[in-house]
Parts: sequence; structure tokens; C-alpha cells
Amino acid sequence: MNIVDTYIKEPERKKDVPFLMAIEGVFMAIGRGTVLTGKIETGVLKIGDALEVIGPREAISTICLGLEMFKKSLDVAEVGDNVGILVKAVKRDEVQRGFVLAAVNTIKAHENFKAKIYALTKKEGGRHKPFVSHYTPQCFFRTANVTGSIILPDDVSVVMPGDSLVVNIKLVNKIPLNIGLRFVMREGNITIGAGIILELI
Repeated sequence: MNIVDTYIKEPERKKDVPFLMAIEGVFMAIGRGTVLTGKIETGVLKIGDALEVIGPREAISTICLGLEMFKKSLDVAEVGDNVGILVKAVKRDEVQRGFVLAAVNTIKAHENFKAKIYALTKKEGGRHKPFVSHYTPQCFFRTANVTGSIILPDDVSVVMPGDSLVVNIKLVNKIPLNIGLRFVMREGNITIGAGIILELI
């Protein structure tokens, strides 16, 4: 294990940026409140920090009341940790998988964006056939899964498997997005392509 520790570099952890965690699970702690679970994507979180739950509707303001990892209470959690966060004044039916918990005023929900996408070839497990404008695959961002309509540029009539291009995507629901976020597109059980957000509209 010493060889592994010296050979494999520690991943670079973004600690000096605002806190953000994609919500994977929502639980009720009897007599205490709502616990949100997930893996911290960026930043550091301390008990007492002000937070927001961001989803398709209005952001919900809250505070971190408690932190737990593997049944152990923490005072501080950081990027890379899988944690349960006890939050104040958030009802279970107001939040679901795919929302994010973030530092106040750091991320917003959007439904329109510009992205660079790559359509997988048949050999790579993608579609056999091309697709046209207003094609609607399922788009997966962090823990969220939402239908999106792909709008092709005016000078492109079809996207062939193996093509790479910049498109506009309109989602059926607003979800928390940021520039540089990567996502995957699926149709049924086929992964048809992947993309990266270039611009939020």
C-alpha cells in the first residue's frame, strides 16, 4: 500500500471554492428534521453555515445543523466526502434527488443552455442512426435526470454517430447548472452521447 500511496497522486480537491453537493437521498431523522445525503463536489462545509436548496422552483434557504459520515458526527466536511447533512426548515416533500445543496447565491437553476456534444458511434455503444433537430433524449447532470430537446444550428440538418458539434438544449424542467458541467445523454438503455455546458442562456 505504501507503493500505491506514493505512486498514485491525491486527486486535486477544490476546497477554496463555494460549497456544492448534488443531493442523492432525502431522509427524515425522527425528532430532528430532514437529512440530505450525497458526495460533496466542491468546497468545505461547517455546522452553522448558511445554504440553499436549488431545484426547479424557488430556492429554499436553510442552515447546516449537523454533519455525519459513516455514522460518525463531524464538525467539518470537505470535497470528496460522502455525507448526511441535517438541514433546518426543509420539508421532505420540498426536495428530491437531482436538486443541489449549495452556498448561498452561487448556483441557479436553468432550462436553456449551449453545449458542445459528441454523438457516440455504434461501435462505442451509441445510436445506429442519425438524429435531427428537436430530438429529445434523457440528459443526466450530476444526480438529476431530465428530458432535453436538442436544437441544431441552422446550417446542420442531421447529427451522425461520431459527430461533434455545438448545439442549444432546452430542458423540460429547470435544474441547477453551471458552465463547464459535463452531462450524458441516453435513449432507453443506450448512451447516445456526452456533452459539456459552454453557456447558460
